[in-house]
Amino acid sequence: MTEPAVQIVARGPRAEAEAAAAALDAEPATEALTYSILEEDEAHDVWRIDAFPTEASEQTAITAVLARFKGLRVAVETLADADWLAMSLSGLPPVRAGRFFVYGAHDRGLAPANTVNLRIEAGAAFGTGHHGTTVGCLVAYDRLLKRRGFGRVLDVGCGTGVLAIAAARTGSAVALGTDIDRPSVRIANENAALNAARARFVHAIGLDAAVVRDDGPYDLVFANILAPPLVALAQDIKGALKPGGFAILSGLLRTQERRVLAAYVSRGFRLERRLHRDAWATLTLRRP
Repeated sequence: MTEPAVQIVARGPRAEAEAAAAALDAEPATEALTYSILEEDEAHDVWRIDAFPTEASEQTAITAVLARFKGLRVAVETLADADWLAMSLSGLPPVRAGRFFVYGAHDRGLAPANTVNLRIEAGAAFGTGHHGTTVGCLVAYDRLLKRRGFGRVLDVGCGTGVLAIAAARTGSAVALGTDIDRPSVRIANENAALNAARARFVHAIGLDAAVVRDDGPYDLVFANILAPPLVALAQDIKGALKPGGFAILSGLLRTQERRVLAAYVSRGFRLERRLHRDAWATLTLRRP
């Protein structure tokens, strides 16, 4: 890992920030990068990218990509030796997304009586419910639940497990989550136990693993990952779904929406709804 740990911050107009984020996604050296993009100052059109390199080579690649966008102000900040995850989570407010209320241990007393309350502890995994992509998936799912139930649900790239846990808590008999990151699988199973949810999480690469096929085909597939793997998995997600099944896709920027949508429409999917939150997009698609 980079010593000491650093955070790269880039600020500028939305168009520049979104273009830079798309460039980071397209750069092979930063394909596993953890970063966020959000609106910092609406009145002055200031958007912010926060990137957290884990290796010196990744830091060099990020800096080189961002340097191509002259409208961005880029700074590299050294992070002190501290539990940044715990500190940041302690200040995060609960999130309401449709019928779902997502909270951490520090807000356990705030859960309403008339919502589906999900206690999610992040640990080292992505997906507390605060990110625009996770909120988008929960809102999209809430809207689908007003029309029908989903007996068998798959969550690809489960992170903390919040989406599969939400499915289990709203009646899905099968709620399976997969991730290529073993710590995420462990954390997701711990969160399922915290929520008394019959959701199961396994380590799997791709959708062809026997543990994924055995519970399929699915009524609904969540995939809150990144745009390139969403495109690459289009055929596999179609194969995992029952005819008439739904896919909720996120992890993509608005600038990547057309590319991802084209990959699914070309395989017969129909767009049911799109949601935008900050710079992020969530697509609800149906397999014919």
